[in-house]
Amino acid sequence: MKAQIDDIDARILDLIQSEFPLDPMPFDVIGRRLSIDSDDVLARIARLKSDGIIRQISAIFDSASLGYHSALVAFRVLSELLDRVASEVSEHDGVSHCYSRDADYNLWFTLTLAPEYNLQSEVARLAVIDGVLSHMLLPTVRVFKIGVFLKISGEGRVEGGEQTMDAEKLTAARQVTPSPGGEGRGEGALPLNIENAEVKAAVRALQADLPLVARPFSDLANEYGLSEDKLLNMALVFLQNGVMRRYSAVLRHGRAGYTFNAMICWRVSTDMISEVGEKISQHSSVSHCYQRPTYPDWPYSLYTMVHARSQEELDEIISDLMLNSLNFEHLVLKTLTEYKKQRILYFQ
Repeated sequence: MKAQIDDIDARILDLIQSEFPLDPMPFDVIGRRLSIDSDDVLARIARLKSDGIIRQISAIFDSASLGYHSALVAFRVLSELLDRVASEVSEHDGVSHCYSRDADYNLWFTLTLAPEYNLQSEVARLAVIDGVLSHMLLPTVRVFKIGVFLKISGEGRVEGGEQTMDAEKLTAARQVTPSPGGEGRGEGALPLNIENAEVKAAVRALQADLPLVARPFSDLANEYGLSEDKLLNMALVFLQNGVMRRYSAVLRHGRAGYTFNAMICWRVSTDMISEVGEKISQHSSVSHCYQRPTYPDWPYSLYTMVHARSQEELDEIISDLMLNSLNFEHLVLKTLTEYKKQRILYFQ
């Protein structure tokens, strides 16, 4: 059920989904940008969390950059045993998302594991649960787009956020961040050693749900044995390296009014996958776009996620994609039941 959100709430939600300020006093920054008193900002965000609209405010990390490996997994399950199988799968600590979808492969989940575990072995172990008929392991071949933004206000996405790497902050980050023994991912990226104790402490702090106090990063830093400056500077390095995709709020889709979503699987030939993937990623309603492997009985190579407020809007998005980007054979897999949705906790 959609919760009640006024215009000011909507503007705040758009901003903190885009880029939550990595600043010692982030609610002051939000207040200045939106011309709202910082105490009102903090009170509204607290209420939006209490109402179940905001799920969490924290870092979204790239698991591979932290040494973890992950894959999308699809199970074909006897319908009468689907809930029980989903419950058992969801108990796995490495499962972050688990949904039933309206397809022959009716249970879909994401599995993320630390380096010492083997993905294929863990999936095979889960696949022997009574009721599982067959399964597919679908690791990412290429990421074209990832990042959910649920437009709440009439103003759309807030551009030009606070998560920038200006020269002054970058210099400070170089001075306080442990660097031996690793290489960054991005162009000009700073060296980063994920085995460093302070790096792990910063990951643990930033993946925790943000305390709703005036100086929340100070509280997180103290809890994990870091200074506030060091934590914030390391967060900037994580962003610059691609280790952290973004620091932002994540909303509960239904409570925010987005009650219809679907994963669309497209049959795109290998020689066209790059062109089509890049093009579809530009569509504002597409939150995720991946290339994944195909199977003899599953020829779909490109996966997109779309979110909508109504069935009519969802149908319009799919029609628009077909008209402008993807006039290919496809399957629309609508989400029927959300069994699990939570962040993976790294270095626990």
